[in-house]
Amino acid sequence: MNQINVVPYIDVMLVLLIIFMVTAPLTNPGQIELPSVGQSLKPPVAPLEVEIHKDNSLRLRDLEKSTVQRNISQEELIAAIKQKQELNPEQAVVISADKKVRYEEVLKVMDVLQHNQVKKIGLLAKSLAAE
Repeated sequence: MNQINVVPYIDVMLVLLIIFMVTAPLTNPGQIELPSVGQSLKPPVAPLEVEIHKDNSLRLRDLEKSTVQRNISQEELIAAIKQKQELNPEQAVVISADKKVRYEEVLKVMDVLQHNQVKKIGLLAKSLAAE
C-alpha cells in the first residue's frame, strides 16, 4: 500500500471544527477601554510618602513639592492626606518603614489610611544599595 489514508484525519478535523463552532459563541469577548480624543492627559502626580521609623514615629514627605520630611502625628497625617486628596482624588500614598519596625506597625498605618477613604495605598521598597 503506497498511499496514506487521510480519512481519519478528516474526521478529527471535522469534529474539532464542530466543537469550535459550538463553543465560540459561548466565550465572552474582553472589554478594552480605548482613550478618547477629548480627554486631556494629566501628568502623573508624585505620591505622598509616609515613613515609619524605628521609634514608630511617622514622617510625611510630599515628593511633588519637596523632599523635606517632617514629623507628624497620626491625626495630622490623616488631615494632610485628606487635604491633598481634595485637590487630587487619585493621590497615591506609599508607606516605607525601617527594617527594624514590626510589620504590625505598617499594617496599623495602612488600616488607618483605608478607614479614612484613601484609595491608592502602596508599599515602598528600597534596595539595600540605597541605604
